[in-house]
Amino acid sequence: MSIFLKANWENIVMANYEIAPDILSKYIPQGVTLDLYDGKAYISLVGFMFKNTKIFNVPIYKFGTFEEINLRFYVSRKVGNITKRGVVFINETVPYKAVAWLANALYKEHYTTIPTKHHWDFSKKNKEIKYEWLVDKKWNSIVLSACKEKKAMTKNSFESFIFEHYYGYTKYSETSTEEYQIAHPSWLVNEILDYKIDCHFEKMYGKGFAVLDKTKPTSVFLAEGSTVEINWKRTKI
Repeated sequence: MSIFLKANWENIVMANYEIAPDILSKYIPQGVTLDLYDGKAYISLVGFMFKNTKIFNVPIYKFGTFEEINLRFYVSRKVGNITKRGVVFINETVPYKAVAWLANALYKEHYTTIPTKHHWDFSKKNKEIKYEWLVDKKWNSIVLSACKEKKAMTKNSFESFIFEHYYGYTKYSETSTEEYQIAHPSWLVNEILDYKIDCHFEKMYGKGFAVLDKTKPTSVFLAEGSTVEINWKRTKI
């Protein structure tokens, strides 16, 4: 497998919202279907750190460490007896124009560039994590407190459903979809003690997602993260 991108993804926060499938319908690439959990569709607001990024194993020193904020939902694709479970990104936000340009130019992704920042404090009893991004002159944020103790995800749990999707799907056109593979071990997770989310979904992602401004997350999860590899090869389906 030729590795296009290799990086450490650290302290990955997932705020998960139940959402009506019809809101997602126009974003679903051809060849995949919504991946449901107990018959319900979900969308996740995600914050994490990209660190030590390499492109084709070449370190990207100046732009190699940054925050990413994204909004994603879950799909699957049946190939024979195999079910490929993956994600579709509504938007991915990073602070560097060069990173966004490269992802959009090579893979027709949906990256945008706005100021971001983060604060971690692990010096006390718990892990204190904050991700922020600037929208319309206002800082949006995800803030949480979590236990430092790490544990494995329970098999077939909602937590594992959210985290364990190992393919990405990009809507290349109305009739063409690109599939790519994401490789990482099953992540260890931390119990969430408290959280606060301040996100203006309508301003950030458009009117179609205004409903999330009035919706409380079903759950918020935190994973420790790991080294992640994204395959260069993309399969058109």
